[in-house]
Amino acid sequence: MASANTDILAIDIGGTGLKAAIIDANGKMKGDRVRVPTPHPCPPTLLVDTLAQLVAPLPAYGRVSVGFPGVVRHGKILTAPHLSPEGWDNFPLGAKLSAKLGKPVRVINDAEVQGLGLIKGKGIELALTLGTGAGTAVFRDGELMPHMELAHHPITKNKTYDDYIGEAARAKIGSKRWNKRVKYITEVLFTLFHFDHLYLGGGNTKHLKVEFPKNITVGSNDAGLDGGAALWRLKNYWSTEEAPPAPAKGAKA
Repeated sequence: MASANTDILAIDIGGTGLKAAIIDANGKMKGDRVRVPTPHPCPPTLLVDTLAQLVAPLPAYGRVSVGFPGVVRHGKILTAPHLSPEGWDNFPLGAKLSAKLGKPVRVINDAEVQGLGLIKGKGIELALTLGTGAGTAVFRDGELMPHMELAHHPITKNKTYDDYIGEAARAKIGSKRWNKRVKYITEVLFTLFHFDHLYLGGGNTKHLKVEFPKNITVGSNDAGLDGGAALWRLKNYWSTEEAPPAPAKGAKA
């Protein structure tokens, strides 16, 4: 069972940095956040140990929220394209962190956590995170929809979303051309979803110089931490306090 302490340790795992902060049940940050560079390569055991060291100086907390850059299902990692090619398939990150920190853990995709920290809960809302890669999350009336890895979907003949608007692309082509690409991607996403609102987050939003329509908002880069409180308000979302459902025969857990 969760501790009586309602404060939450919010962890944001990125391709370039690992961030953490203590937030209250409403998402308000309590004190400063801490950050270290993400090790590369970063296999699972190294990530868990690095996170434990990172958060050790922080005040007490009762629960943990984690945003992870990949596909997450029932607390297990299915893909980790920005961390390491080895060891991540079906890795039980939620359970391993819970055992390491001694607290219940919820873990979902990092763009989904960012979105939870930004959305208003009305209509179709999208989050697009701009960082090492491009993360996406979709919400309907505040409810988190099944995750789609648009980051690895082709947007041109030979480029995925990650290739097209990730940090490597920005560094190669410059921020001016990169801005045009980001604007184009927002138009593609509108064609796909006819969203009511799109929120842009992630560290590379600082490079944006585009004038967007009113239904596109550049959000705070701290949303990845603030959304950790909203993650614990989601109903019927798996945490390490519960046993994971048994996978279908022949399917991943």
